[in-house]
Amino acid sequence: MNYPLIPPVDLDAANHARIRQNQLTKPPGSLGRLEEISIRLAGMKADPCPSVSRKAVIVMAADHGIVAEGVSAFPAEVTKQMVMNFLRGGAAVNVLARQAGASLTIVDIGVASDFDPSLSGLLHRKVARGTRNMAKGPAMTQTEAEEALVVGMEVLAGVAENGLDLIATGDMGIGNTTPSSAIAAILTGLPVAAVTGRGTGLDDAGLAHKVKVIEQAIALNRPDPKDAMDVLCKVGGLEIAGLAGVMIAAAARRIPVVVDGFISTAAAMISVGLVPDVRTYLFGSHESVEIGHRVMHKHLGLTPLINLNLRLGEGTGAVLTFHLIEAASRIIREMATFAEAGVSDKG
Repeated sequence: MNYPLIPPVDLDAANHARIRQNQLTKPPGSLGRLEEISIRLAGMKADPCPSVSRKAVIVMAADHGIVAEGVSAFPAEVTKQMVMNFLRGGAAVNVLARQAGASLTIVDIGVASDFDPSLSGLLHRKVARGTRNMAKGPAMTQTEAEEALVVGMEVLAGVAENGLDLIATGDMGIGNTTPSSAIAAILTGLPVAAVTGRGTGLDDAGLAHKVKVIEQAIALNRPDPKDAMDVLCKVGGLEIAGLAGVMIAAAARRIPVVVDGFISTAAAMISVGLVPDVRTYLFGSHESVEIGHRVMHKHLGLTPLINLNLRLGEGTGAVLTFHLIEAASRIIREMATFAEAGVSDKG
C-alpha cells in the first residue's frame, strides 16, 4: 500500500516562534507548556504565528468479534445505539465539540448492524460488519485493513476540503479496549497484564479473563511487532485502522492531530508504525485511566497535556485539549512584545 509523503516540520518557522515567545511581555518560559505547544504548532503548520480556528473531530465507529469472548461489560448493540446518540447530539463529544466550536463527523466504518442509508449526519463507509474474533484467528484481512485505512484518509480529506487547522480523533466500539491492549502489548513488548485495564468497567474476574483472552489471541496469531500492518490485521479494529488513516492524511497536509484516549493512541501507534514521520504531527491530549496508556505515550514520545481521569473515548479528551492548544496559538498571535507594548525588557 502506498502512503502519502509527510512533509518535515518547518524548523525555521519553529525557531521564529521561539524567538517571538522570548520577546513577549512575560519572563521567558513563564507560560510553560503553552510556549512549547505554540512552537510545535509553528513547525507543523510552517507558520511562525499559527492559527487553529478551524477545528474538527472525526469519530470512527466499529464492532469487534472478540466481544463474543465476554471481554466487555456492555453488549455489542451499544455501538449502534451510541452512534444514534451522536447523531442526535446527545453524547459527551457532541457537547464538548459544540463548546469548542468544532465540527463533528461520525463514520460507520464497521458497525455490525445496519443503518438507514438516508440517515442524516452519518458517513456510511462500512468496510465489514465488525472484525472477526481474534481469539479464533486474524481480526481482518489485509484487504479490509487497507480499505479501512483508505476510508480514514478519504474522510480526513473531505473534512479538510474547506480548510482545517486542527483535528481530533474519536472512537466508538464496544470491546475496543481489547484490541488496543493487544496492540500496546505487541508494540511495546510488555506483558498483556501490564497494559490491559477494565475498559467499560470489568470486575477483577472480568479483567483476568480479558487478559487471558488477549494472551490467547496473540499466541494464536503471532503478529510481528516489527510489522504494523501485520499487527493491525491480526489483532486490530476497523475504527483503529480508520483513525490511523486519518492521522496519516492529516500529517500529509500539515494538520496537527490531537490524539484522544487509549483506542486513539493505539491507532497512533499503528499510524507511526506504518509511516514513522506521522509522529511529528501528534499531540497527546490526556492520560487515560487505562493502565496501558502511559506506556503507549512513552512509546510514541508524547506527553499528554491534561489528566482528568477520563476513560470515555469518543474524542472527549482531545476536544477538551483543543482549548489549551488554541490558547497557545492565541498567545503567540495576539500577545504584545516588549517593543510593541513599550515595556522595558530585563537587563
